Amino acid sequence: MRLITTAELGNARLLGGDRDLWKRSIEAWTAVEIDETREAPVDWSPATHRTTLGAPFYVTGPSTYSRKERSTLHFEPAKQEGWWIDRTDLEEQLPIRVSVRNVWDTKRSIVLRSGSAHNYLRMIEHIIALRLGIGLDDAMVRVHGGDPPLFNAGSAPIIDAIRQVGLVTNPDRPLTYWTVKEPVTLMGPSGSFLHVSPPEEGNRKLSIDCAIDFDTVIGQQRIRFDVWDGAFHHGAHARTNCKRFEWWFVRSAGKLFADIRNLGYTGENILIAGRNSYANEAKLMHNDKSLEAVWHRATLDLVAALSLVEKGRLAADIVSYKAGHALDVRLITHLYKHDLLTPLP
Repeated sequence: MRLITTAELGNARLLGGDRDLWKRSIEAWTAVEIDETREAPVDWSPATHRTTLGAPFYVTGPSTYSRKERSTLHFEPAKQEGWWIDRTDLEEQLPIRVSVRNVWDTKRSIVLRSGSAHNYLRMIEHIIALRLGIGLDDAMVRVHGGDPPLFNAGSAPIIDAIRQVGLVTNPDRPLTYWTVKEPVTLMGPSGSFLHVSPPEEGNRKLSIDCAIDFDTVIGQQRIRFDVWDGAFHHGAHARTNCKRFEWWFVRSAGKLFADIRNLGYTGENILIAGRNSYANEAKLMHNDKSLEAVWHRATLDLVAALSLVEKGRLAADIVSYKAGHALDVRLITHLYKHDLLTPLP
């Protein structure tokens, strides 16, 4: 893996944000120690043709926003290119294409919508991250409602099911890889930023350097990895996290608010972080330190946003520092708005 230097960051095109703050953010990112690195095996290489599922399957779990109900995702091989979300409860609505063009909201999660205001699916990031994460190019996902299921191990159960049916390569559909025409950076609030550089010549990998900095026991965490099925499957076990106070609020006063009173979060499917300790068992330990928060951020949040590039796959070197859903989606939007994407030969 190539380690992006501060000089490369400093010389990149700034798509938005204050340049002085950008320089301070680069220094802050550099100061975060690397906790773990997972490179792709030397004999691994990105696919050359598009893939789809070997057979249909379904996964089910408690609904994210209606804890007394259950939600089921039905995955099928896709006849058309790309990922599609079909709301089976809305008979007169077309499937939603997984694309940055169909992002409706990014406040708490990525919400995709197309057509009617009712034709949406919330917290889509934990599902669509698998497109680039495991290299599944074409898929139809059918769901009866806009509320996806929750799992006790992030999105790992979906990957396990995909491994059971396998991926099928279509020899008639060559795979296009896209990258950026030049190194670019987009700033967000509180010194956060996202940076994208073209890969080294001849390289079609997607590599990520992701750092977070929380004011809880999570603290500073940083990982570097190539996006391939082994590293992604490891990171996909990571649960989303919240502060202990937020957990207390949802379980008490939060019951007064309709949008959160029925959240399906439990002490099993979410990581609860206090100021100096975790309120439940933290997972994805490495050198006696839980890296669950940064793995979730990198694999199930950031890779999901990168999967919103609607055609082919992205090949690039990515740096993420204290970023979140909103900045992720803004970056992909800027790549299209400024015509910054170009196919690799």
